[in-house]
Amino acid sequence: MWPYPRIVAHRGGGKLAPENTLAAMRCAYSYGFRAVEFDVMLAKDHVAVLMHDPHLGRTVAGSGMVSDYTAAELAAMDAGGWLAAEFAGEPVPRYEDVARFCQEHGIWMNVEIKPVPGAERETGQAVGELTRRLYSSEIMQAALGGNAALLPLFSSFSFDAVAAAHHAAPDIPRGFLAEQVPDDWQAVLVALGAVSLHVDHRNLTEVQAKVVRQAGYGLFCYTVNDPQRGRELFSWGVNGFCTDRIDLIPPDFA
Repeated sequence: MWPYPRIVAHRGGGKLAPENTLAAMRCAYSYGFRAVEFDVMLAKDHVAVLMHDPHLGRTVAGSGMVSDYTAAELAAMDAGGWLAAEFAGEPVPRYEDVARFCQEHGIWMNVEIKPVPGAERETGQAVGELTRRLYSSEIMQAALGGNAALLPLFSSFSFDAVAAAHHAAPDIPRGFLAEQVPDDWQAVLVALGAVSLHVDHRNLTEVQAKVVRQAGYGLFCYTVNDPQRGRELFSWGVNGFCTDRIDLIPPDFA
C-alpha cells in the first residue's frame, strides 16, 4: 500500500537549502526529486504556513510562537539566512503557495500536519479543507479510477490532527507518525482509516517491518541519510523514506 515515490526530500531541500521554504522545494526539484515532505502549522490568522518548530528562533529569527504572528508577518521574516547568506530574506511560505508550486512541477507531497500545542484539530481541519480545495480535480479523477498516487499524503504525530484532516478531506490518504512502532499501531491506523505507518528508522526492527507490511499497510521511515542503511531498510520491506542527503541519496536510489 505505497503507490508513492520511495525516496522523499526531507523538508524540501534537506541540508542543502533552508527547510520548509520555496527555496527548499526548488532545490529538491533541481536534484531530480519529484517527492517532498514538509511541515504545516497555523499562523495567528489561521493561515497554514510551512514551519517545523512552534517557536521562532531556530530557522526564523525572532521570538515567541508561530501562532503569535500572521502569515503576512511571518512572510516578512528571514527563514533562510540561518543556513547561508545566499538564502537571506527567504520568507516563511504559505502552504497554499508551496502546494501550487508542487502541482505545477509534478511534485508529490507528504504533508506533515504539525500543530502548535492545543491546535491539533483546528490545524488538521484547516489543512484538510485547503488541500481538498486545491486538489479537487485530482480527487475527482481518482474517484473515477484515475491515478490516486497524484494525491498528497497527510501525516502527523497527532491522532487528533489526522482525524480532523480525515473528516475535512476524506479522499486524501493519511499516514500516522510515531517515533517507534506502538503496540496498538494497527488499531490506530484502522481508527484513522490510514494507509501507512511512518516511524523513526532508528527504532524499527526487521520483525516489526515485516509485521506491518504483512498486514497490508505502507511503511515509511524518517530520516535516512546513509545509503547502506537505506538499502537495509528496503531489504526489510520498508516502502520508502525521506532523506536530508538529497546530494547523496538520489530519487532513483535502490
